[in-house]
Amino acid sequence: MLRRLVDVRPGETRALLGSFAYFFCLLCSYYLLRPVREEMGITGGVKNLPWLFSATFVAMLAAAPLYAAVVARFPRRRFIPIVYRFFTLNVLVFFALFRRDPAHAGTAQAFYVWTSVFNLFVVSVFWGFMADLWRSEQGKRLFGFVAAGGSAGALVGPLLASLLVGKIGVLNLLLLAAAVLEVASQCAGWLARSAPAAERPGEEKGAQKERGAQKERGAQKERGAQEERGAQEERGARTAEGRGAPAREGDERVGRGFLSGLRPVFRSPYLLGISALTLLTTLTATVLYWQQMHVISAQIADRAERTALFASMDLYTNLLSLVVQGFVTGHVMRRAGLAWALAAVPVVSAVGFLGLAVAPVIPVFVAFQVARRAVHYGFERPAREVLFTVVPREEKYTSKSFIDTVVYRGGDAASVWASDALAPIIGATMLSLGMLPLCAAWLALNLAMARRQAALAALAPLVGEKAAVVEGSREGA
Repeated sequence: MLRRLVDVRPGETRALLGSFAYFFCLLCSYYLLRPVREEMGITGGVKNLPWLFSATFVAMLAAAPLYAAVVARFPRRRFIPIVYRFFTLNVLVFFALFRRDPAHAGTAQAFYVWTSVFNLFVVSVFWGFMADLWRSEQGKRLFGFVAAGGSAGALVGPLLASLLVGKIGVLNLLLLAAAVLEVASQCAGWLARSAPAAERPGEEKGAQKERGAQKERGAQKERGAQEERGAQEERGARTAEGRGAPAREGDERVGRGFLSGLRPVFRSPYLLGISALTLLTTLTATVLYWQQMHVISAQIADRAERTALFASMDLYTNLLSLVVQGFVTGHVMRRAGLAWALAAVPVVSAVGFLGLAVAPVIPVFVAFQVARRAVHYGFERPAREVLFTVVPREEKYTSKSFIDTVVYRGGDAASVWASDALAPIIGATMLSLGMLPLCAAWLALNLAMARRQAALAALAPLVGEKAAVVEGSREGA
């Protein structure tokens, strides 16, 4: 049955279903909270959106080094559950604060900022794990189906909220979200511990050769990675423990701190390209979001009506995303190529901004936002994650997390301040038209990145990770 939906091959089924369930629970948890977050953004006043976005960026700057420290200290099978349980604890803290004073403005604004941080961080950790777990070729076949797990969770989350809120109250939805997030932690731990070696990226062996494992390549490959990180004493201990067999991949540490993940972002043309397309993605998305929030707050006064509209937009977005991810994405990436999947959102965005320039009304905003987000989740996000399958392992967690969080939210903050400053001067129509050249540049960059990814993926079987390492911070510096 599964093979009718996705091109899954022998040895991949368990990890694929585990990845689906993992992402399902992750986004189900988030979407239990999302409508509340959106309403809090308007309740706090749309004039305060730039400050909320700036606060989110500052929070990201503070969180990124802490995350890198956890990655450097713990093996993958431990640090991923640690990250999710930290956020689960945060949900419980907000539950206690809201129970004490449900209408406290400061708590509401803090929750808005925290939800923005939570969303990006947990999804970035998830996709970093996926890029580490699957090879480039597998990602093109399977990431659409994995993403469909997230869309299914994003459908079930609001549905559960709407069915249960009248029975258990808004506050207890936080407890439900915390419970579902714990299930996601369990899925992540299971995948890290038990995914078969055949399902892990074959390129990792090449990466470890580059780090110094010139001898004893088979059973001693973890020793080479540990030499690169300077863990001489741990290497001896692991060799003694493993003796006849190498240590499990999830037992080795994959990071060396915040700076070791930050440097490649600025030294690697490939990672700089991913950073640039991330900035263009968030810039256009934030300009659209800023316009949407102002128009909806001006034209709809009732809070319940606004919350219902946001929930309906999420519902339509996730239904469309689920259909695209489950039945279309894998076929497009495998047959038409990565470039077509990456090109979809810039094209839809250009058409949408042109429509807003002509008719900046709520139906156009809803249609544009639903179409853009559905194409983003259905095509661009899975395709963008394939870009990371050809970078060294450490950069899949530390560098990727920096791009997905700090770079993304930095673009958010800059975009919302620019929108706030420019719209009164040039007007909403010119602001929309100004996005068209950016969409064209975004399209060109996406096509160039797809070509570069294909070149690196083709080199990987021949030279291991050397092509990716040359693009990164080590030999490419």
